[in-house]
Amino acid sequence: MYSLNVPVPSSVARLASELAREVPRAQERTRGEHTLVLKRLGQDRSVPRLQAQIREYLAGQPPFEAQVTGIDYFANATNGPSPVVYLTVESPELRRVHEKLVAKFSPVEGMEGDDYSPHVTIARGGDRATTTGLAERSIEPITWTVSRLTVRDARRGEPASSVSLPI
Repeated sequence: MYSLNVPVPSSVARLASELAREVPRAQERTRGEHTLVLKRLGQDRSVPRLQAQIREYLAGQPPFEAQVTGIDYFANATNGPSPVVYLTVESPELRRVHEKLVAKFSPVEGMEGDDYSPHVTIARGGDRATTTGLAERSIEPITWTVSRLTVRDARRGEPASSVSLPI
């Protein structure tokens, strides 16, 4: 399975790692795994073909801002352990790019299109009471400019290629 992801700055990854330590018995992301999924791309395409399609679909897309604004959780994950505690991400342009990609690559039901919730996962599973308590905490917003996207290979758990903006 491939996905198109937004790399997050080290300040966001560091915050997610620090917060994960506060969720006992949860599966936290390891260093380098903190990303923001923009669109799942499926598994039937080659990386060069995906990269070419992304360049075509996003031609002229300038860099844009994204901001981590808070903490929330999914009580029941679509897949994997629950609950999932995460950093919320706000960006009108991110949502617009997601919608554009959904029109080209079929949406994953329950996760994309109208159900898309931009986020950076902090941890999965663990104590539900701790997760809900953590979600009530406020954080200082972190803003960054998205100037690059990565095609991520879920089987290998690593980026397979990247695309710089503007395309």
